[in-house]
Order: sequence, then C-alpha cells, then structure tokens
Amino acid sequence: MKMAAEEPQAKKPKLEQNHLSENVLFGMGNPLLDICAVVDKDFLDKYGLKPNDQILAEDKHKELFGELVKRFNVEYHAGGSTQNSVKVAQWMIQSPYKAATFFGCIGTDKFGEILKKKTEEAHVDAHYYEQSDEQTGTCAACITGDNRSLVAHLAAANCYNKEKHLDLEKNWKLVEKAKVYYIAEAASLAREQGFETEDIKEIAQKAQALPKVNPKRQRIVVFTQGKDDTIMATENEVTAFPVLDSDQSEIIDTNGAGDAFVGGFLSQLVYDRLLTECIRAGHYAASVIIKRSGCTFPEKPDFH
Repeated sequence: MKMAAEEPQAKKPKLEQNHLSENVLFGMGNPLLDICAVVDKDFLDKYGLKPNDQILAEDKHKELFGELVKRFNVEYHAGGSTQNSVKVAQWMIQSPYKAATFFGCIGTDKFGEILKKKTEEAHVDAHYYEQSDEQTGTCAACITGDNRSLVAHLAAANCYNKEKHLDLEKNWKLVEKAKVYYIAEAASLAREQGFETEDIKEIAQKAQALPKVNPKRQRIVVFTQGKDDTIMATENEVTAFPVLDSDQSEIIDTNGAGDAFVGGFLSQLVYDRLLTECIRAGHYAASVIIKRSGCTFPEKPDFH
C-alpha cells in the first residue's frame, strides 16, 4: 500500500508537456541495485530461499550477491521503492530529461557505479551521498520459472547523512527547485496513528484529517490495494477507483505495481492535472509494469 504525495497549489494554469522544468519532481529514499537472474533450485536451497518470497538479507546471505553475479547471467536495474517511482515518473514524463530528482545513499564500490549508470540511463537526476563504511544496497531477484525470490540488503541505503548531503547548498537548491515531493510511507500508518480500524476508506479519511504544518494546501491521501480499488481521500470525500482489468495470463510480476502507480500519479501531478487524471496515469503505469519482469518498462509510454 502506498501513500502518494500532496497536491500542489490548486488552480495554476496547466503547463504543456514540453514546458516542464528540470528537477520539478523530488524523491528521496533507499536506493538499491536490483540484480536479476534466472537461477536453479540448488542455488535457492544453498541460501535457504523459498521460490516466491521477499526477505531482508541475513549473515548467511552475505556471499549470495557475489555468487549470483559470477554464476548466472544477470540484469541490473535501479531499484528501491522511491527510486522506482521516480524512475517511472520520468518515463511517463519523457521530456525534459532530469525532470525527476532522486537523493539517497550508496557505497563507493562497483555496484554503486553500476547504479549511477542505470539511473542515468533512466534520465533521472540522481545525486547520491557516497560513503565507504557500507556497500551499496542491493536486491537479488532469484527467478525460477514464474517465481521470484527477492533478497534485499539495505546496507548503504540506511546510511544517508543529512548534514553531509541534503544540507549542502548545491543539493538544497535542487530541493527548492521542485514543485512535488515524494517519500514513501509504510502501510502501518493506521497502527502507528492508533486509528483503531482496518477499513481502508476510514483509514484514508483519518489520515487526510491529520494535523498539517501548511494549512494553505489540503492533504490528498491515496491508497493502492493491488487488484482492489484505489482509494482517494480529500477534505470533502473518499472515492474508490477500480484498477484496469488485466488478462491474468499476461501478468508476470506484480512486485513493482505499487511503485509504478505512484510514478504514474506523480507524472501528472507535476502538471497540476486533475487528481482523477493522476490516478488514471497511476493505473496505466502499474498495468504496464505487471506485464514485465521487475520494475521495467518499454522505451515510451502509450498514455493519452
């Protein structure tokens, strides 16, 4: 479940696609290098992995990532939830390049260099805080048949230093250039806030009404629920939007669907478009990503 960013100031004139400025969208989170490979059962058994699972790496998985690269034909992708969303938003926007900015922490190592190259290929303006205490965060996607066993090692992703990166004048200027900001929030919001309900519409309504520093902008809350309706709460109402129907036989990987929805949503929010359009774009992006392996996409979107 994802919670999308806030709506920018209302009733600004709509901008045409080629009038967006660079760095209009800002994302900050845990960057991971996705390392994807088709593996065999022996590899899964060696590291105690289930065929279809998502886990955080333990000490016994320390050698997994290096062995994956040495033994199998791997593909690399820029990953991590927020970075995925920013990457999808840039894909939906297309022009200008670097409309989307991303901050996070990586290591000064080979995987870090690959990650920088991959974000550059996605035309995202990534500015990483680089340190040598921890290795670049990675996520191994071990594929067997239709199953994917994901092992995430956050490592450097947990080492971001605000004072040494965000507070630098050149980086803060990029923050100030942005119009829309996105940082992923966890689905445990209701428990953390003590909402005492499991009704998704009620949770959205309560989240929308939480205290806010800037009263000039109303908060917009959006929850995705996989194949179930997307829920949007504004100051006045809670609305459910059905997701796009997909042929089950075409669905390959649903892991990146939530991140893709956020990316599609943000790609229209930066134009001040109607929230219904933002949700339509989110549903479109998710429908594309679930028919591919990993959070990947074709060269250009077909969204109108």
